[in-house]
Amino acid sequence: MPTMASVLEIAGRARTEQADAARRWCRDEAAPAWSLLPGLTAFDCYVPASGRPRDPMANDGSGPPFVMMLEFSAVVALEAAARSQEFAAPLSRLPVGLEISADAMQRRSFPVSGETAAQPLSAPFSYSVRYHRPADDEARFIDFYLASHATLLAGLPGVRNVICYLPLRGVDPAGLPSADYMLGNEVAFDTIEAFNAAMASEQRHALRADFARFPRFTGRNTHYPMERTRLVG
Repeated sequence: MPTMASVLEIAGRARTEQADAARRWCRDEAAPAWSLLPGLTAFDCYVPASGRPRDPMANDGSGPPFVMMLEFSAVVALEAAARSQEFAAPLSRLPVGLEISADAMQRRSFPVSGETAAQPLSAPFSYSVRYHRPADDEARFIDFYLASHATLLAGLPGVRNVICYLPLRGVDPAGLPSADYMLGNEVAFDTIEAFNAAMASEQRHALRADFARFPRFTGRNTHYPMERTRLVG
């Protein structure tokens, strides 16, 4: 069975020439303030991976300048934190050109092949995948993904974590715009080399075949190689 947690994803969007300023805001303004949020149990910051990550079946570029993932002890703690002054303060100092989205989600962590329980997230390389609305039948799409695709992801050679993200309805984090996700996924590896080997494996071909069986959706589907740093927890 997967383990579950409540998380708030804050994703940045900026033009290439504004990416450094966006990351400075993340490091110098948001991270120090949000590390003190009540009820926070873990805080991770993701930035585009350096090196040469390679997925021969998907190439969506380097991804957003940053993604912050804040985990809370419960949904009520997440909602309270999003209403706090500590959360609001950095938002008043956004640099010009930086836009952010906020999405409250349930994080489900799955055991990988050979394990009986999901392990804590510790590997520093993450492949971050997001499926955007719409789908013909969103509930059917999610059920298929969790039952089939997550199991195949757990069989990737060298994978350390398989995580799915499901939007929490009715949670409005400080009125910030949503990225309108239908479903998120993250697979973690110890190194870029381990990721590249997994993407060159037969299991990656099995995942692609499973993708072709997904219930119909017409939203965007993005794949971003990211490096993760644990700030809290």
